Amino acid sequence: MSVRHALVFGATGHIGRWLVRELLHQGVTVTVAVRTEESFHRLADWLSRHDANGTPVQALVDFSAGDLRLDPASDVFRFVTEIHNVAGAFAFGMNAADAYSANVTSAERVVRFAAELPALTRLVHLSGYRVGGQDPAKVPWDESRRAAEYKRLGAYEGSKVESDAVVQAAALSMGVPFTMVNPATVIGDSVNGESSQLLGLATSVMDLFHGKLPALPGNDRTFVPVVTADYLAAFMALVPIRPEAENASYWVLDDATPPLPELLRMLGKHLNVRVPWLKIPSGLLKRLPPKLTGADPETLSFLSEDRYPTMAALSLAEAHGLRHPPVETALRRWADYLVAAELAASVERVASM
Repeated sequence: MSVRHALVFGATGHIGRWLVRELLHQGVTVTVAVRTEESFHRLADWLSRHDANGTPVQALVDFSAGDLRLDPASDVFRFVTEIHNVAGAFAFGMNAADAYSANVTSAERVVRFAAELPALTRLVHLSGYRVGGQDPAKVPWDESRRAAEYKRLGAYEGSKVESDAVVQAAALSMGVPFTMVNPATVIGDSVNGESSQLLGLATSVMDLFHGKLPALPGNDRTFVPVVTADYLAAFMALVPIRPEAENASYWVLDDATPPLPELLRMLGKHLNVRVPWLKIPSGLLKRLPPKLTGADPETLSFLSEDRYPTMAALSLAEAHGLRHPPVETALRRWADYLVAAELAASVERVASM
């Protein structure tokens, strides 16, 4: 049995459950902080159906409480060596207060809790490829900056930017060793394409499948990178035991992801559906009214030609035998899963009538 003991926040989400499965496969003792016993039972059922090596221990968490309603002196946490925080709200259209509470306040509370654990050697925080690398020296944000950033970026992305800075600042001030992981769009696992995440790029894929995508967004340089859920889980399970990852940030994404229009054309051909011939540059999309584009304005900032500093993550991963699966194959499997899952849900609804 490994001497590692991981505490996972956000374990019941798309990323969290693949992470828990990976940690269990590596022989790590896992405790999951969940909001309800029902959510824990759903997670345990999912893990049993996915050949996990064991079952985690549950701890009930209340993110609205300053101390998370968790006792750091409890025997449950005495030997915790690493915390993985993948909790938070991924949603567009949130108001600023809700986004701040879900993505900033709760993340800072996790850092404060981590500082109380006697055996802790690493806090791993899930940030994002568009928001990572913030300067902790600029914390705290004043109300005017918060209002301006949340308005400019949207409440979701603005809160993630602030959270990235706040987590680093809090960890540095309290002496908590940390690693920031900045993933791209997390698609399904590389084997079956399984995913429970239906926002962002998944919405575009399903709109394409249903013939509701009027045009291909962006141009041949528009880069919306992806990473498979199982690769990300394996990377996150690796970093707590690597000394070079302490107080470092890693951008985890597949640089071989095709440009967005090419990606959608490929998936349209694979799904045997009509692909729009028209391409609309992202700059024009951002100026058009949402009623015309059908796109949430918050999603349009992701239509970028930017590239990201992936070399450190790639070097660390490849040094330990971790390599990205073929991205086009993974994308096709993911699209197949999304379509099949929607069909299965439709059949289930009809059967229950």
